[in-house]
Amino acid sequence: MSKKVALVTGASSGIGFDAAIDLKDKGFIVYGAARRMEKLKALESKGVKIIQLDVTNEESMTNCVEKITKMEGRIDVLVNNAGYGSFGAIEDVPMEEARRQIEVNIFGLARMTQLVLPYMRRNKFGRIINISSMGGKMYSSFGGWYHATKFAVEALSDCMRMEVKEFGIDVVLIEPGIIKTDWGTIAADNLEKASMSGAYRKRASKAAASMRKNYGGKNPSNPKIIANAIVKGATANKPKTRYLIGFGAKPMVFLRRILSDRMFDNIMERM
Repeated sequence: MSKKVALVTGASSGIGFDAAIDLKDKGFIVYGAARRMEKLKALESKGVKIIQLDVTNEESMTNCVEKITKMEGRIDVLVNNAGYGSFGAIEDVPMEEARRQIEVNIFGLARMTQLVLPYMRRNKFGRIINISSMGGKMYSSFGGWYHATKFAVEALSDCMRMEVKEFGIDVVLIEPGIIKTDWGTIAADNLEKASMSGAYRKRASKAAASMRKNYGGKNPSNPKIIANAIVKGATANKPKTRYLIGFGAKPMVFLRRILSDRMFDNIMERM
C-alpha cells in the first residue's frame, strides 16, 4: 500500500512545523507549505518536502495542490494551519486589515479544502484538519476580528463534517489554548499598531502587555502537544470531531459555557 500524503499549511514555524515533522515520522509523505520558501529550509532538512503557498492567492493555492497531486497522485490529509491573530478595537482596525484577517483565516482555509476534496472523494478517504482555537468558543477584548474568524472556522467545520461523511472523509477541529509560539507577540504588535493612539489606548496597552506576559511566561504549552493532536486526528480510525487542548483551553471554554455573558465579560476584563 502506498504511503498517505499530507499537506500542512503555515508550516514554517510553531505548530505547523512540528506537525509536519511528526506526520513524516508516522510514515506520511509530507509537504510543508508557506509563503516564503527560505523559512522552510529547516523543515526540508528534516526530510519534509517543501512547497510555496500563499493562502490569499488563488493561483498559488491551485498550483500547490496541482503540483502535489501530479507528483503523488493524491492528498489524503490537509492540515489547515495557516493563520494569524489581528488584534485591535473593532472601531480602530482598518477594514483592509479586517478583510485580510478573514481572507487568511477563513477563505484560505475554505479554498484549500475545496481544492483537495475531489481527490479525497475519489479515494473514498480523507482527513481535513482545521486549526481553530479556544478563541472559537470564547472571546476577549480587542480580538473581535480574530475571534470572528475562529467562530467561523468552527461553523464551517461542523457543517462540512456532515456533508463529506458519506465519502469516507473526516473533518477534525483542533482548538489550542495558549501555546508557546510567536502568535501572542504578533497579536500584541497588531493590537498596539491599531489601538495605541486612539480612545482605547489605555486598555489596549494593558491588554498587549498581558498578552506578551502570558505567551512569554512558563505556562504556555509546547507546540508539540498540538502536533500530537493533529497526528491523532490524521491517524485514528475514528478521530474525535474536536481536540480542545493546551494551557487554559478547557477551563476557559468551561467557564464560557456555564457563566452568563456579563459574568464572563468581568472575568476576561480582570484577566
